[in-house]
Amino acid sequence: MFESLTDKLQSVFKRLRGRGALTERDVDEALREIRLALLEADVNFRVVKDFVAKLRARAVGQEVMQSLSPAQQVIKIVNEQLVELLGGEAAKMAVASRPPTVVMLVGLQGSGKTTSVGKLAHMLRKQGKNPLLVAADVKRPAAVEQLQALGGQLGVKVFSLSGQNPVGVCKNSIGFAQSNGHDYVLLDTAGRLHIDEDLMAELKEIKSTVSPHEILLVVDAMTGQDAVNVAQQFNETLDIDGVLLTKLDGDARGGAALSVKAVTGKPIKLVGTSEKMDGLEPFHPDRMASRILGMGDVLSFIEKAESALDEEKAKEFERKLRQNEFDFEDYLDQLQQMRKMGPLDQLLGMIPGMGSKLKDVQIDEGELGKVEAIIRSMTPEERRAPAILNGSRKRRIANGSGATTQDINRLLKQFEEAKKMIRAFSGMDQRGGKRKGMPFPF
Repeated sequence: MFESLTDKLQSVFKRLRGRGALTERDVDEALREIRLALLEADVNFRVVKDFVAKLRARAVGQEVMQSLSPAQQVIKIVNEQLVELLGGEAAKMAVASRPPTVVMLVGLQGSGKTTSVGKLAHMLRKQGKNPLLVAADVKRPAAVEQLQALGGQLGVKVFSLSGQNPVGVCKNSIGFAQSNGHDYVLLDTAGRLHIDEDLMAELKEIKSTVSPHEILLVVDAMTGQDAVNVAQQFNETLDIDGVLLTKLDGDARGGAALSVKAVTGKPIKLVGTSEKMDGLEPFHPDRMASRILGMGDVLSFIEKAESALDEEKAKEFERKLRQNEFDFEDYLDQLQQMRKMGPLDQLLGMIPGMGSKLKDVQIDEGELGKVEAIIRSMTPEERRAPAILNGSRKRRIANGSGATTQDINRLLKQFEEAKKMIRAFSGMDQRGGKRKGMPFPF
């Protein structure tokens, strides 16, 4: 989402680094370009004006002008101001002192509210919680059925009442949750194509009846400045607690993410990063600022890896590496665990310095599916000992996987290269001993 903004900011910083000392004129030129970059990213113009004013007040001060590396000081200041703009510290969701914690999701129709409530339930389940989904949208056709389908997919109970109004559904769901051991109640409320009095009156009545511990506004990041206007109006009416920003993996300019906290005063608490049910993450302003400035996001990368990787499998994999027993079964297993972490371009973009290098690289996720199909078409014996793959075996595998023999030959070559690379990363030779003097790969 922030690719264009990142490119423009990095271009500004590159020019600043080329100068040994900075004059006030240098700083003014850099700030002018930063201002244009933010406006082009669809950031609210008042937010941009305030942001640049704060930058200038610090960038022409003694900490920059008398610094041995003034360009680095400017980058540091921009990073700190971006973190402040995005909310400062990560805002946590409220938790009831006595369960259940009631979370009310509100927003316009089409913002991704029902999908987001499913993702939130999935996230809570992974944390060991027992959420209850509540179908409070009784007007939109098939809204209840959509939530029930999501609940069935996730193994999460869905509460619904036919013939009841939304307020009655929400009120009765609290008692049901208390009786059935649910520690979270997630209210999927109705939306409209636009804000109207009936919608707001209904949401205000639900709020006054069930007193939710958390009201999250679901906002589509792809809508740009409209998202900020919607957030402002919902906040004025309901006094929301935070924002859940969807479609952060889209190709919009990202202005909503940079504007919503400054305009509403309410933090972004969660962000949708993919269409999959595990594509919901807590929002960390410092990590997002780091990504925007092209400095990567190593902490999020590590968290994704830890959630996707199986500890027992990792130990077994390490044992096989030490004994040089790495085969196509392991290759397939590692591929599947890597794919659990999310789209490859997003993952690699979290590694410092990789974002700009990957700008023109097209990563075809379909190729990973083809590799998986080829390996699955092999017999257990062939996966363990790929050296036995002769012409007839390759033709059989090609027919079974929809690939060609050239694809299989290419995979075999990549497999051998992967084995060499993995041995290098683990610092071992083929006998399992340490390589003397081998540098750490990073």
